[in-house]
Amino acid sequence: MTSSGQSAGHSADPADSVVVLFKGGRLPSWHRLSQSEQEAFSQEHVDLMLSVSRRYRLMHLEGFRLLGPQDHWQRFWLIEFPSLEGAEAWIQAEMAPPYGRYGHYEYHLARRGPQGDFTGQAAHPPARQLPAAADDPHRIPSLRIDPTSLVVLSFRRWLPGAAELSAEERGEVEQVRRLQAVAQSHGLIRLERFRLMAPQADWHEVCLAELPSFAAAEAWMEAETALPYSSLVLLNMHLARKWAPAYFAQWVCAVPSD
Repeated sequence: MTSSGQSAGHSADPADSVVVLFKGGRLPSWHRLSQSEQEAFSQEHVDLMLSVSRRYRLMHLEGFRLLGPQDHWQRFWLIEFPSLEGAEAWIQAEMAPPYGRYGHYEYHLARRGPQGDFTGQAAHPPARQLPAAADDPHRIPSLRIDPTSLVVLSFRRWLPGAAELSAEERGEVEQVRRLQAVAQSHGLIRLERFRLMAPQADWHEVCLAELPSFAAAEAWMEAETALPYSSLVLLNMHLARKWAPAYFAQWVCAVPSD
């Protein structure tokens, strides 16, 4: 296992991996189904997605539930495969009916980005408690948030002309110092960046910062939006909780090792 506790023991190189960034949620029509229909569709869906996970060597699966849902966007997902083929198969399977009729889907393909000057524990989070090998991800438990930390999701892009300036001129050097101070004083748990393979009009990358408390998350967001850096970047931020992390760790553990 890697230090994140989410990657299977195969030889895929994370530097070459493809990450599916998924803004998802359930449509209101889902809640008009009977409980038996929901359970049957969910089980069929999980069985299908687990088969894709095994076939294409799922490397990482992690979900986050937004504290403030954005219309039908309720959760954000990181889904990592060693190849584009796996990412494409996952997306196609996830949208397949009958379960796929009731979902909100927005997918973006990305690569892992550099962590900048953040090293040590924040860049390489400590190992997590993994489920026993005997745990079967086909059995769907009651899914809940993990209340022990908060995640700040920052979607960003430089405003026109900013990329041509130096890091000093953009205030980027000063901003990194502020973030480092928050990381040290509030105990940043981890920091990850993902850069889109196809940049969007309003964001080119997403930064995921996991922190231990609301006070820490607030301090991080204040540092992110400080001037002059924030005057040159388009920034959209959301607070989230990790979504059933122990269960989705089982999905990666179920992928056979080389």
